Amino acid sequence: MLYYSTRDKNRRVTASRAISDGLAPDGGLYIPECIPRVSAEKLEALCKANYRERATYIMGLYLDEFSEDELRAMTEQAYGENFETESPAPLRFVDEETAYLELWHGPSCAFKDMALQMLPHLLTASLKKCGEERNVCILTATSGDTGKAALEGFCEVPGTRVVVFYPQDGVSEMQKLQMVTQKGSNVLVSAVEGNFDDAQTGVKKIFGDKALAERLNEKAVFLSSANSMNWGRLLPQIVYYFSAYCDYVISGKLRCGEKLDFCVPTGNFGNILAGYYAKRMGLPVGRLLCASNANDVLTEFIETGVYNRNRSFHTTISPSMDILVSSNLERLLMLLSESDSEVRTYMETLSEKGCYTVSDSVRQGVQETLSAGCCDDVRTKETIAAVFNTYNYLIDPHTAVAARVLDDYREKTGEKHPCVVVSTANPYKFASDVLNALGGEAEECRLLEALSEKSSTNVPAPLRGLHDLPVRFGGCVAKADMSALVENYLS
Repeated sequence: MLYYSTRDKNRRVTASRAISDGLAPDGGLYIPECIPRVSAEKLEALCKANYRERATYIMGLYLDEFSEDELRAMTEQAYGENFETESPAPLRFVDEETAYLELWHGPSCAFKDMALQMLPHLLTASLKKCGEERNVCILTATSGDTGKAALEGFCEVPGTRVVVFYPQDGVSEMQKLQMVTQKGSNVLVSAVEGNFDDAQTGVKKIFGDKALAERLNEKAVFLSSANSMNWGRLLPQIVYYFSAYCDYVISGKLRCGEKLDFCVPTGNFGNILAGYYAKRMGLPVGRLLCASNANDVLTEFIETGVYNRNRSFHTTISPSMDILVSSNLERLLMLLSESDSEVRTYMETLSEKGCYTVSDSVRQGVQETLSAGCCDDVRTKETIAAVFNTYNYLIDPHTAVAARVLDDYREKTGEKHPCVVVSTANPYKFASDVLNALGGEAEECRLLEALSEKSSTNVPAPLRGLHDLPVRFGGCVAKADMSALVENYLS
């Protein structure tokens, strides 16, 4: 199967090349030339498989360069003892129609581990298949979780270096601690003045700097991405939608073939786009509910067809969703329009004017599957408390946004279809706000212990003792200086 750029359908490459490059040279995102289908019979068979077997099959549909044995070995390594639970992505039911898909049992305690424990294996294998002899630098902008997951996934991987940029005041204290205390000889972490969009724009500018690419090439180095702009990041995320559906069927609360809704907290649109791919592959998905915080650019887009980043930026208690430029939306636009020229026009208009309006056919295509809602910080905290008091179940602020959007959707429609809330982070990563939502407070150094006492839950092992680790990275750069920092690091 070949892949092409969303901005040039004539630029076609192999999966290994798409994964190695991360971003297309024209600034577009790679997508597969076709979407494989999973039959009803195969879906029933997957219900009897474990997560690793499901991942091997689903990813194999897109990666015909990789043998089944190769993929099986990768999934065994990616989803092994580095996860605290037998299944990397267990379902937790709170009532007969609602389950939470816990994607935070990996080493960084966030859903990005589901992809970033797999991506290093995919990337190193892809480099070999491409005959690539240069070293690769993984360049990443993070709104909080991708950074730590990338650092964990690529730490000390031979032939790689990792550079992570995060917004100076746009991540939680726990997220920041996870990154700035990261061990490893091949990693670099830096704050960026501004918000996540500033960091992401800076990274995209570096990728588009041809002169820099030539200078790095002379040093036998090239850049790739661990953001969800990289197909190798997005592909493993498709798996957990299939796995959640299968586990819902196994629970006896759904018959195989019946539709299942998903409510997904998302900022960069990659998480929910993976669900859209799963639906296009034949998974019986009903509605995909796109949940946003106060940065509600996606809510407006889904409801109106207008994407407008020209609005106030809100720093919220769900910082991984504090995004106004949702990069992965470009892939959806390509899937629905099937026109690279149309997508190029949208992206050029966004760059020049900060907004664009999609065609009627694209808008209708979006609304056929997607619904949307948003939730501010006040309601987010109310939802954390309500879910805990009602179900004795602790959730983080991002998951709470999705839980509230689901409640709003059910109240609006008067229907309560079976639904999975995609839970993206361990609540202890946002201990201060979660504890506050439950009516507690504590000094920074006692937050984890206080939340444990308040909720009668255990502090996750990867977060214990973080405050005692030495801080290795304390720098902060202006957006204009990001490129120089990267080049100096790679010199």
